[in-house]
Amino acid sequence: MSFPPRLAHLATRAVVVARLSPTYAAAHHVDAEEASLRLATALKGPLLTSLLEATWTQMLGRTKRLKEEGLLEKVATTLGERPLRPGKVAPLTPGWSAFLILVDLEVGTAGDAARRVMESDEGRKRAAAGLTEVAGFLAQELTRGK
Repeated sequence: MSFPPRLAHLATRAVVVARLSPTYAAAHHVDAEEASLRLATALKGPLLTSLLEATWTQMLGRTKRLKEEGLLEKVATTLGERPLRPGKVAPLTPGWSAFLILVDLEVGTAGDAARRVMESDEGRKRAAAGLTEVAGFLAQELTRGK
C-alpha cells in the first residue's frame, strides 16, 4: 500500500462514493441512489485501493508546504463536519469516461465490447489516465476544507 493507512480511515468507501456519485449520476442519467449503489459495489474491490493510491500521489504532488501528517489533518478537517457531503459534478472528459467504464465493468453493467476495449493496450492507457484524473478530482474534494 503506497498511501498512509489513515487516508483509508478518513476517505472510506462511503466518503469516496459520496464525492464521486454526482458525476456518475449525471453521466449515466440515473438517480443519486442508483449511482451510489453502483459506485459502492464497484469500490468493494481493488479499484478503491488503486484510486486511493493515485489520490495520495496527487495530494503529495499538489503541496510543497504540507508534510504527510499535515495533509492528513487537512483531509480530516475537510471531512470533519460533513464527511458524506456530495461532491461537485465534474465535467466529463475522456479520462472520466474511461474511469466510469471501469466502474461499469466492476458492477457488471458494461458490455463485452467495453471490456475488450479496456483490455487492449490503448484501453489500459486510457484507464490509467482516467484513474489519475479522477484521483486529482478526489484529492481536491478531500482537501478543499479550511
